[in-house]
Amino acid sequence: MTTAHDRTPHATELRAAARHLGRRRFLTVTGAAAALAFSVNLPAAGTASAAELDAARLDADPFTLGVASGDPLPDSVLLWTRLAPVPYQADGGLPAKRVDVRWELALDERFRRIVRRGWDTAHPEFQHTVHVEVGHLDPGREYYYRFRAGSWVSPVGRTRTAPDPSSRTRELSLALVSCQKYDEGYYTAYRHLAQDDVDVVFHLGDYLYEYPVNATGGSRAYPGGTLPALFNHETTTLEDYRLRYALYKSDPDLRAAHAAHPFVVTWDDHETENNYADDVPEDGGPAEEFLIRRAAAYRAYWENMPLRRPQLPDGPDLKLYRRLHWGRLAQFDVLDTRQYRSNQAYGDGWQFPGPESEDPRRTLTGDAQERWLINGWRRSDALWNVVPQQVTFSLRNQNSAVPAKLSMDSWDGYPASRDRVLAGARAAGVENLMVLTGDVHVHYGFDIKRDFADPDSPTVGTEIVTTSIATGKDGSAKPSNYDDLTAANPHLRFYNGLRGYATVRLGRDQARADFKTVSRVTVPGAPLTVSGSFVTEVGEPGLKPA
Repeated sequence: MTTAHDRTPHATELRAAARHLGRRRFLTVTGAAAALAFSVNLPAAGTASAAELDAARLDADPFTLGVASGDPLPDSVLLWTRLAPVPYQADGGLPAKRVDVRWELALDERFRRIVRRGWDTAHPEFQHTVHVEVGHLDPGREYYYRFRAGSWVSPVGRTRTAPDPSSRTRELSLALVSCQKYDEGYYTAYRHLAQDDVDVVFHLGDYLYEYPVNATGGSRAYPGGTLPALFNHETTTLEDYRLRYALYKSDPDLRAAHAAHPFVVTWDDHETENNYADDVPEDGGPAEEFLIRRAAAYRAYWENMPLRRPQLPDGPDLKLYRRLHWGRLAQFDVLDTRQYRSNQAYGDGWQFPGPESEDPRRTLTGDAQERWLINGWRRSDALWNVVPQQVTFSLRNQNSAVPAKLSMDSWDGYPASRDRVLAGARAAGVENLMVLTGDVHVHYGFDIKRDFADPDSPTVGTEIVTTSIATGKDGSAKPSNYDDLTAANPHLRFYNGLRGYATVRLGRDQARADFKTVSRVTVPGAPLTVSGSFVTEVGEPGLKPA
């Protein structure tokens, strides 16, 4: 059988590197780490050997991929940029030399009241990306930032710090986004989001897709030859993933959204490969080979996302799950449901549940992350406990048949894992549980039931699933399975299949969810519509029409 690995021009290179590694446990030893570094084109010696490039010699704008900020803390913000005068080249148009970059943080957009400034180094080993953690800031405040390299000045970004941990903050407005396949549509939703009044954006996965992008940008229908041929193959190497991020970040609407709001990011599968599970690739094959690809994907992800130093990958591992707070209003437990999961049951896809999928040993989060989540709830003093994550949490019967097929890639394929999480929330006394989800390219609003098999079971939380930014092309307000899915799942309160994003406004009395859509993404400029609005009240979980 021919696999995706056989089709790639890099297969020989990957297999040659894999032979040096052995099983995953050997990746922690020095020799294997050096081999892994070689396989993803990273110098084992680190960054000290790179010579310096005088930034004054930059003769083209290096800030073509914009700016971003992320993971707001009460006293700190994370600022990001990447230097790439020629973003569609493997080297970004820069030699393998380090570049000094100046940053500034101000209270106003014109930088008349600068409160912090400093220098950071853009290393070639990190593809000239910059991650600046600016500390000693005031909580709950809006800031503006920019970068300078030589005579060039970046676009201005806006960010904010989280409120003081003890603050009884009255309100938080957040947005949910996911699934932005470049060649299936324009990022019109991001242009609207850049103008929306939100405090923070949660990106719930599939920031990029590993599949080829042709010279016309697929559904974007550019003139022939607009994009270079180097994008027209599946990503497998570090260079591939870095170039794919350059393509995605070249989109002006995505850059506008990043500049307007801080992002909190987590990945799903396509940042590496479709529906992989831990060290098991989609089409099977040696774990050793796949882990080299995963190491490349994880490295490129960290480089191109506004992530802090604790998320720096170690070979094929990156601890992405983490906890953020918004005063005492909300605790956010950001999950990674891809890196530690058991392999999908029954060969993946939509299957009838059975002993394999219902095995109590199966896990979607891994044991350590599951304990971390539940222990965090036990210590939480937040009014809202919010779980940003990737795949649909609530039951989705495919139709009203008994039994009905379920998605083996979602929590339905790991029911014991879901039961443990819900039991942990109940034991911790979590009253206002909200799960935020991406992945499925449609808007869903679910009531989370204590026992999904019993429609009369108590509702114990709310799940807000955001549609895609572009994946799936234009979509449909009423997908073809609308009647089957709504009839088979009485806890499904809203369903819409157009593109867009969702916003949630958390307050001390209730949360309001607005599902926002655009009519088309295969042409740019479509207006934004609120297709559905719901509230869930404090102490009374479940969605009600607003």
